[in-house]
Amino acid sequence: MEPIYVTGHRNPDTDSIVSAVAYAKLRNALGDREFTAVRIGQVSDQTQLVLEKFGFSPPPLLHSVRTQVRDLAFDTPPVLSCAVTIHHAWELLQKDMRHIEAMPVATEDGKLFGMLTAADVAAYEMRFVNEPRVTGIPLFSLLSSLDGQLFSGGAGAGELSGELVIALPAEGGRQIPAGSIVICGDQPDVVAAAVAAKAACLILCETSVDRGLIDQSGETAVIATPYDAYRTARLIIQSVPVERICQKENLVSFHLDDYLDDVRESTLRTRYRSYPVLDENDRVIGALSRFHLLRPNRKRVVLVDHNETAQSVAGLEQAEILEIIDHHRLADVQTAGPVYMRNEPVGSTCTIVTSMFQERGVMPSPKLAGLLAAGIVADTIMFKSPTSTEKDRVQAERMARLAGVSLESLGQEIFSASAAGEQDPEALLFSDFKKFQIAGHFLGIGQITCLDSLGLDDRRAAFVSVMEREREAKGYDMLLLMLTDVLRGGTELLAVGDVESVEQAFNVKVVDHSAFLPGVISRKKQVVPALSLLWG
Repeated sequence: MEPIYVTGHRNPDTDSIVSAVAYAKLRNALGDREFTAVRIGQVSDQTQLVLEKFGFSPPPLLHSVRTQVRDLAFDTPPVLSCAVTIHHAWELLQKDMRHIEAMPVATEDGKLFGMLTAADVAAYEMRFVNEPRVTGIPLFSLLSSLDGQLFSGGAGAGELSGELVIALPAEGGRQIPAGSIVICGDQPDVVAAAVAAKAACLILCETSVDRGLIDQSGETAVIATPYDAYRTARLIIQSVPVERICQKENLVSFHLDDYLDDVRESTLRTRYRSYPVLDENDRVIGALSRFHLLRPNRKRVVLVDHNETAQSVAGLEQAEILEIIDHHRLADVQTAGPVYMRNEPVGSTCTIVTSMFQERGVMPSPKLAGLLAAGIVADTIMFKSPTSTEKDRVQAERMARLAGVSLESLGQEIFSASAAGEQDPEALLFSDFKKFQIAGHFLGIGQITCLDSLGLDDRRAAFVSVMEREREAKGYDMLLLMLTDVLRGGTELLAVGDVESVEQAFNVKVVDHSAFLPGVISRKKQVVPALSLLWG
């Protein structure tokens, strides 16, 4: 069964990653084994340090929750080998022709070779109305179809070709073409004529075989079958391998990871009745028709630490949102039906998840408790953020005791590593970056939280250069970078674009794209509201 993805926002911070990991573990501990934590962006150095400290690996990267072929209830018809006879394939088609419109034909290693439909079989058989001649029928396949017994191998050829002759009793004898395939019953004159004419094969229907005939057959193969002449003729025609008649040109196939939107476009353009489905190794595993596109199974997701479409996973509009757990303002995520939503005015989503562990009577392991404590400390900026509450501190202390760690030491370690590991200014800028649309203004805000922002002095010019380039490329009205200093208790704000709005909103003077904002350390509680008030 497809898992339920638990995901935080794009450019995930520590709180986003940790809350996703912890909530998935909580639900699985309660018996819901389908929950899987994922991420939709790169893990920052701070988050990587926290994960490694408590023995966790980063969640797998999820690029999109758009509906894919793997989400469709496509058919799984038999996959035919190229060597299978038309007779066998037709029997399979007849079993459920209402649902199986075509069957994939595959090579020995399972790769797609062609597609076989009932129309292909019918078109093949109609050829014999005017020209009853067969070519290259494997002797082995013929014996299998006829349930026959080979008494004389003729010249020992592995295949039979020739005009198909049903020898009915006739006055004056019967002219047998050389190299033909003769079907007859207990007719000694026909048998003698066939051997004399050096027929390729003599098929005796519903009669015994004279031993003397075998000795005299020479180059003519002799086969006995329990079927009558009419059925024998049909079975001979159907003893050809399906690789001879299946569609091999202009095939259109889909892989499990192909998106439904692209599949719909392709099916409308080509209008085949059935399309083969391939796995990641190009092996055939099924077939789909346009009927399967009508009601696809949607991917299921739980959103943590956000409820805004612009910050969420790509393709969210095609997914089924089951739950939202967040501590931000209510935004624009819409659902098709009622969902479980928990939104609390606390400083960290990890605080909410920790409360849910307590409410459900599940004690997290010491490692997971340490991870939750780190998530709370990181998002509340060691409880100095204006969004921080007493509940954050209580839950963080509870988890720290369980993990056997000191919150102060943990905070020092987290924020010392915030900017130390990444040297690339662009990577630092987008390690915790969010986009906003406020009163017609397109705004981007990145944030780097550390113990000493003065250590970033030599990167300020590089930050501004990257910000100018990004603003020009993406069309931002303004782009900000918050260098939040835990020790100084404020933020140095780097701004490009509409810097006059920064000066008006915070009553400061921006010099060389920079201004220090004492006491400002929260993006969502202080920076965004100030600009919203100005522009609103």
